[in-house]
Amino acid sequence: MNTKPKTLGELKTSGYSHKSIKDELRDNLIQSLRSGKATFPGIHGYESTVIPQLERAILSKHNINLLGLRGQGKTRIARLMVQLLDEYIPVVEGSELNDDPLMPISRFAKDLINKEGDNTPIIWLHREERFFEKLATPDVTIADLIGDIDPIKAANLKLNYADERVLHFGMIPRANRSIFVINELPDLQARIQVALFNILEEGDIQIRGFKLRIPLDIQFVFTANPEDYTNRGSIVTPLKDRIGSQILTHYSSDIETAKKITGQEASKLESRLFNVYVPELAKDIIEQIAFEARRSEYVDYKSGVSARMSITAYENLVSTAERRALLNNEKKTTVRFSDLMGMIPSITGKVELVYEGEQEGSSFVANHLISQATKTLFTSYFPKIQKLKKKGEDSPYAEIVNWFLEGNSIELSDHSSDKEHARVLESIQPLKDLVLQYQARVSKEDLPFFMEFVLWALVDLKQLSKKRSDDKILFNDGIDSLISEL
Repeated sequence: MNTKPKTLGELKTSGYSHKSIKDELRDNLIQSLRSGKATFPGIHGYESTVIPQLERAILSKHNINLLGLRGQGKTRIARLMVQLLDEYIPVVEGSELNDDPLMPISRFAKDLINKEGDNTPIIWLHREERFFEKLATPDVTIADLIGDIDPIKAANLKLNYADERVLHFGMIPRANRSIFVINELPDLQARIQVALFNILEEGDIQIRGFKLRIPLDIQFVFTANPEDYTNRGSIVTPLKDRIGSQILTHYSSDIETAKKITGQEASKLESRLFNVYVPELAKDIIEQIAFEARRSEYVDYKSGVSARMSITAYENLVSTAERRALLNNEKKTTVRFSDLMGMIPSITGKVELVYEGEQEGSSFVANHLISQATKTLFTSYFPKIQKLKKKGEDSPYAEIVNWFLEGNSIELSDHSSDKEHARVLESIQPLKDLVLQYQARVSKEDLPFFMEFVLWALVDLKQLSKKRSDDKILFNDGIDSLISEL
């Protein structure tokens, strides 16, 4: 940084040449593609869909609109574009509009260069300081985005309102030579969207009668949710026409990709004081819950189900196990299947329910989604339960069901130690035998989770019954439960 030119004269002799932000993005993207470097690191599931479209848009020097449901990484993508900028760019010192010393656009910079010449001081702006973001809300004004007359400035400088120096520039002019993101564009009032027309096309801005020809150099990125087009507003057609590329985002199509995203976002949990082991099956169930929610009759699919649901659910799952370890004075613990109930607050706050879901209640819907995810994944690990069996054909689960029919039952406590929890489950010998038969490679740490998984699945598939009481869950056969209720 100390070796960089500090005056306009030094900058000229250094060989620096002006480059627009779109050219910066394009040139640096070309270098990344040639070197095989990931252009959008940390973005999973978009490798063959969204990212190629983004790269084509940048190569075409387009402004971009990212269109997709909530929690699809639209804002994260926009922020990662900063990494495609040059690390530092020169700016006229004191300029509000990040003026390039070789191509100044503001009255301040032009006057300063005319006065100081090659002695004009310059500073170097890091790429992290060249990202601006604004959430579009109905109360956003033209003054916020573009600017307004500043009466205090006029009084201090003793200028009349006809002098352009009395103008206070808004966020967009101040983002000159930067990436400017407007999130949820349809929420922006139509008259405000109209004010963006010339900025996108010609660079003209108009503030209360001042028509200024300022060739702003900005990379615009807009984000929008398809739901907003009908519920709250729309993107006016002339503005949409000025946006070069509209790119559709989507949710992960498979559990493995979804797990990568959740693990990446929830990685901060690894720094906990307690060692909480999370079986891979538990992670699969978390992601499957999101898949079930996106096709559930109780959930509004138009709203989408954000990836943040899986992330917060994972955090609550680990915290449920951590809390038990604290109460038991244990240094480490393993997540149990019953700990999934601790995720319910994360689920209920992340799904928009349709009328049928509202009638049933958010807690019911959350439990229903966990149940559906359990049943869906169960057949990936164990044989499917046949409702109609051939004569003489025994179910693989017959011995487990018979164990309960003989009058046996078990009670699993939320607060029991890991050792006690495993002991209770292993008291059902047919259950342990079944897991070891179909999942021979299951680890010792995962065995209790798999055994409890089978019990919960058999309940969901109407083979057994369970009853919740305070901090305990009682498993028994369905007939015994029915007699008890009668």
